[in-house]
Amino acid sequence: MAHPSGMLVLEDGAVFRGRSIGAQVQAIGEVVFCTAMTGYQEALTDPSYRGQILVLTAAHVGTYGIAADDVESDRPQVAGFVVHECTHQPSGARRESSLPQWLAQAGIPMLEGIDTRALVRRIRQGGAMRGVLACQEDGVEVDTLRSQACQGDTMGGQDLASMAGRGATGTFQEADQAWGPSAVHRADPLRVVAIDCGAKSSIYRYLRSRGCEVHLVPPSVSVQEIRAAKPHGLFVSNGPGDPAAVTGLIQTLRTVAGEVPTFGICLGHQLLSLALGASTWKLPFGHRGANQPVRDLETGRVEITSQNHGFCVDEASLEAVDCQVTHRHLNDDTVAGFRHRQRPVSGVQFHPEASPGPHDAVHLFDRFVAAMEAAQHGGTPVAGAASAD
Repeated sequence: MAHPSGMLVLEDGAVFRGRSIGAQVQAIGEVVFCTAMTGYQEALTDPSYRGQILVLTAAHVGTYGIAADDVESDRPQVAGFVVHECTHQPSGARRESSLPQWLAQAGIPMLEGIDTRALVRRIRQGGAMRGVLACQEDGVEVDTLRSQACQGDTMGGQDLASMAGRGATGTFQEADQAWGPSAVHRADPLRVVAIDCGAKSSIYRYLRSRGCEVHLVPPSVSVQEIRAAKPHGLFVSNGPGDPAAVTGLIQTLRTVAGEVPTFGICLGHQLLSLALGASTWKLPFGHRGANQPVRDLETGRVEITSQNHGFCVDEASLEAVDCQVTHRHLNDDTVAGFRHRQRPVSGVQFHPEASPGPHDAVHLFDRFVAAMEAAQHGGTPVAGAASAD
């Protein structure tokens, strides 16, 4: 089957031509790359990629197709998808469709047949930039597409978390997966209020597997609503966009973070830092992949982690508000985790639930649970403090 020609035009004028194999629509967004060798379905359904055109560095994508059980949300979240080569006849035993078919049905454009190495090199040198993914048969001139890219929204200043997060309260009740973590059953489950800013479902699966009831609330949740739920712990999820733009939630967390053990992942890590008085800044091209090395400064152990973020917490500002850095990214020495010295508040910039990726850091869920248990028994919980693994 012949596919129409397509192209990706960056705001700096670079043009990458290939074949349009997804939905035949145009997409505008920030162009970012991920170095994971597998897990394309989990990445595509990760709400943290909302508003972005995702490029995979892996040479071959789509070999095992699409399986309904392997999603992190209810639909693909990316604005567009770019690969070097895609398999149109997948061989996965659980496949239900091919990758291009799935994206086409979801209305997401996909481009294959370009030199992704050259594209990623350009992003690494010039930083993440806006781009337009278009079908060449539309007849739109390159200069027009470049102008559209330059007029697109930048990630800085965008509160995408409020759009990607839940719109109403609820309880996470997804059936446990046979290949997922074995569940711990508690007679009196730990009650976790999870502020959903665009969370991956795997996070909630891991909390459930440790005997937690996960009560989901939107980013617009009030202090009164959180307190009324009488949680044993408070969790702030990952999500897309600029953390500093989520002003309402930051104000809420400024009041309630630390009243019970509080833990944040990725965007949640950034939001908690901002609520405590620290600041954030945008990375040149972000950290996105399943092989990111992080050192746990409290144990000395190096863990390989899954990451997906474009912003980072400023280290000096954390230290100034009585927080200490607990994890450091070994590629660029940026902050990868923190905890407050006096209050049970902590966060990590990476994804301990992986999906896809290594499970080196999954023990952080156990630390969060241990902090909740300690608080129940009158102890002094310090979420994120070192523990024997």
